[in-house]
Amino acid sequence: MAALKPQQPPPPGSIGVALGSGGARGLAHVVVLEALDELGVRPVAIAGASMGAFVGAAYASGLTGRDIRAFVRETLQQRAVFTRKLMAIRIGRFSDLLFAASGNPILLDPELAFDAFMPEGAAKTFEALQIPLAVIAADLEIRAEVVFDSGPLRPVIAGSIAIPGLFRPVAHEGRHLIDGGVVDPLPFESLSGRAEVIVAVDITVGGASRARRLSPVIESVLNATQIMQTAIVAQKLKVRAPEIVLRPPVEAFGVLDFLRFDEIFRAAQPVKGELKRKLERALAD
Repeated sequence: MAALKPQQPPPPGSIGVALGSGGARGLAHVVVLEALDELGVRPVAIAGASMGAFVGAAYASGLTGRDIRAFVRETLQQRAVFTRKLMAIRIGRFSDLLFAASGNPILLDPELAFDAFMPEGAAKTFEALQIPLAVIAADLEIRAEVVFDSGPLRPVIAGSIAIPGLFRPVAHEGRHLIDGGVVDPLPFESLSGRAEVIVAVDITVGGASRARRLSPVIESVLNATQIMQTAIVAQKLKVRAPEIVLRPPVEAFGVLDFLRFDEIFRAAQPVKGELKRKLERALAD
């Protein structure tokens, strides 16, 4: 359990990628990864928090951006299949998530979510990954960030996506892990010294979903978390910004708008041209 070890100096022309938290808006990460594939750029390391950790683990396992997009479409395009998967990972009643004014706020098991939604063929351990990966989570007891880059992936990724009030915490190595986005929603600092150019994908800014109204408890927790994440990222960038910051225009989507995956992919598409231009300038400097 540690941040990825720096390489001094980083290899010339090397690229590191930090994938931020943001729930369904994290599907925009897939478009960024497709752009890297199309440019023939292979990151030397990836860091991810929450949804960024989930997508990053799939990519670091050897799946291409296009593979991940196809998996997302296959998994989400049939609403009934998606709903069955959600029902299978619930702890409380699924109706509480959408309608209840009160009731058990801890509804989903993040480890079962990992099993249900991680693409088949993804690595089981950090050591089996093709690209080094750092996963950010929060330790509930000591109230601090923890960074993992070794051992089993399932409990660590599950902990990193465990949004408070939506997922229960994950017990792992004597810790109780929750959403990495509450401590480091854009984890580019975990790549310090690993790459000459760090690309950070920020999806923390987002408005309310146009989908059906969530329960007031869940809606309040998600909105408060977004406000906190936006403030954290703004401060981090003020202190020290990475070489490239991308903000796919997905702010119109809510944290749970996974069924709007095609809209998110289309909205994020312009980031491909932006990444190409910024990479060319960064590597030319």
